[in-house]
Amino acid sequence: MRSASPAPHPAIAAAFGDCRRAFVSVAAFSGLVNILMLAGPLYMLQIYDRVLASHSVPTLVALTVLLVGAFALQALLDGVRGRIVVRTAGTLDQHLGTAVHRAVILAGAAGRGADAQQPVRDLDQLRGFLTSPGPLAILDLPWMIVFLAMCFLIHVWLGLLATFGALLLVAVTLLTERASRLPARRLQQGAAARAGAIEGTRRNSETILAMGLGPAVTARWRALNERYLAGMERSTDVINGFGTASRTLRLFLQSAMLGTGAYLVIRQELSAGAMIAASIMMGRALAPVEAAIANWRGFVAARDSLHRLSAALARLGSEPERTALPAPQSGFTVEQLAVAAPGSRRLIVNNINLRLQAGEALGIVGPSGSGKTSLVRTLVGAWPPARGEIRIDGATLDQWVPEQLGARIGYVAQTVELFDATVTDNIARMQDKPDAAAVVAAAKAAGAHEMILRLPDGYNTRVGDGGAALSAGQRQRIALARALYGDPFLIVLDEPNANLDAEGEAALFQAIRAAKARRAIVILIAHRIAALSVCDKLLVLRDGAQQAFGPRDEVMRYLRSGGRPVPALGGLTVVGAE
Repeated sequence: MRSASPAPHPAIAAAFGDCRRAFVSVAAFSGLVNILMLAGPLYMLQIYDRVLASHSVPTLVALTVLLVGAFALQALLDGVRGRIVVRTAGTLDQHLGTAVHRAVILAGAAGRGADAQQPVRDLDQLRGFLTSPGPLAILDLPWMIVFLAMCFLIHVWLGLLATFGALLLVAVTLLTERASRLPARRLQQGAAARAGAIEGTRRNSETILAMGLGPAVTARWRALNERYLAGMERSTDVINGFGTASRTLRLFLQSAMLGTGAYLVIRQELSAGAMIAASIMMGRALAPVEAAIANWRGFVAARDSLHRLSAALARLGSEPERTALPAPQSGFTVEQLAVAAPGSRRLIVNNINLRLQAGEALGIVGPSGSGKTSLVRTLVGAWPPARGEIRIDGATLDQWVPEQLGARIGYVAQTVELFDATVTDNIARMQDKPDAAAVVAAAKAAGAHEMILRLPDGYNTRVGDGGAALSAGQRQRIALARALYGDPFLIVLDEPNANLDAEGEAALFQAIRAAKARRAIVILIAHRIAALSVCDKLLVLRDGAQQAFGPRDEVMRYLRSGGRPVPALGGLTVVGAE
């Protein structure tokens, strides 16, 4: 037995709840539109049974005027209903947009690549479905009973025939749901794989061109694209097959209705006008079912998007109320910290313990793959700890208001990414109204001021997607200025001198000394010995474990000695521990 669909995330339920009044209005307008649709068959009934029998032109004119008025009102209500639906979908997007954007940030931090954009695509799919004919067809379905009842009022045989046809079309709808479920899911998986391949191609375009990887990468993408197209064909075949069956069945039922009505007219149990009116009413009764089948792919896609969106928002967790804490100024502590990639249980780094005081700089060293980058991602809160605690001035990271803490942290990631905006916007952390003086001060602190002035538009130069308009060294210096903006208390730098020349490296070291002088804490991953000269303490990682931690000179002697065994305290190897 198939399990019941999970309940929507509370944020989604709340968003739909806020739109409840609009949905009620749309349902009310749908009721009025369906009532006015009775005007057509009633007009036909009067034409055949009254006008043609009496040859009364005034009656014909009066009926036509009433029909035109009814159709005009129906068009007006239908237009208003459509506008309400579009604006309701926009309101839903506004309610969920912020949470969805946070979900994208979280997915990107978790390294899910192209999948990071899935919440946005899911919200677009949900909004697109709400503005499609599908929901209106669903709202029209209850009115099928009214039209079937009208058929029964005309003649019981016609009512039974129309009801039988409606049940057949409902059965076709259920079969459509059952048959389309798996193809639709595979189609979505194929689309995600295809989008991921395109994103990977975009990111690695330079490597592809330089190393002649075009044919191999293209062949891989074509294979994914062919699987996607095959999935689309299977899904389309299922939907179109049942759609064709429903249309054919409806046409046959309308013909059967006319035939049955003609038989009843011959037996003088029905008038010709009633026969035509009953045929029109049955067609109207069955039209919502046919429309629902035609839009079934959108319904299935929206349902799957709703489930994925609920899961994505669930990963965000709830934002509890936090008391604003004073600006940090004393220390940074890590206790029994273990690190795993988000969504994974495999520990990358385990059992890290360290303590830093204001004005100290820590250098993290170790071979490639030892977990240095994963550690600093956790230290700045980009990754949640798998175990243990990170404290700033005694408060764990989750006790701080995120925006307040973020303003007190400066971070330069291993791979520098800038926003497609101006240099000022990037340094000012994309604030709406950046402090120009603070921007220039941060640029000067990073040794980037003169370099920025040499750009085409100075601080107003747009850097392009990811900073594509700048060199790697320029991007790194602007990222350092961004990290220094606002004089943060904790500055974490992941290989900040990787793309810097001698002048840039000297500016970096001067920035670190200046930060220490104003009592900030600096943590940097360093592969060059020169970078260690500005560090007060060193942390040595190997295979995800803390091999040594302590004052720089004693750790350096330990490393130069070839890593002679030192006393271990509680499983933690400490060199020169205070």
